Amino acid sequence: MEPEQIQKFDLIEELLAFLPRQERTLVAQLRQMVLECLPQCTEKLSYNVPFYAGHTRICFIWPASIPWGNVPPKGVQLGFCNGNLLQDGANYLEKGQRKQVFTKTFFRMEDLEFDHIKALLYEAGEVDDRLFAQKRERARLRRKA
Repeated sequence: MEPEQIQKFDLIEELLAFLPRQERTLVAQLRQMVLECLPQCTEKLSYNVPFYAGHTRICFIWPASIPWGNVPPKGVQLGFCNGNLLQDGANYLEKGQRKQVFTKTFFRMEDLEFDHIKALLYEAGEVDDRLFAQKRERARLRRKA
């Protein structure tokens, strides 16, 4: 059984105000990187945390203070909804028992490897575009048949 939500946030600012300082700082920095690397995406609270979508959901930022799902007891997760399609030869992302959604958990600002995170975000945006193009092509072929 999933833990119950503490409260429901309607705005990102409400979420940020709720978080402990360390998590708030990490979420704000990750959020800034996501919005910089994926300017075409939309930001929306789902499950009480920020999700970012282009054609489909691309990524999310999940602070441990929001008890839901498979989040660690501390830190902030940056999750990639199609992490299985990202090039991750160095095994930077945490896969756990998941087949598709891969994450990275950060505990301190010093943990943020800006270049690596940005590269993953740019690639996640490209994957989103590629998946949409494939879906559009399949629809075109179905109409043609």
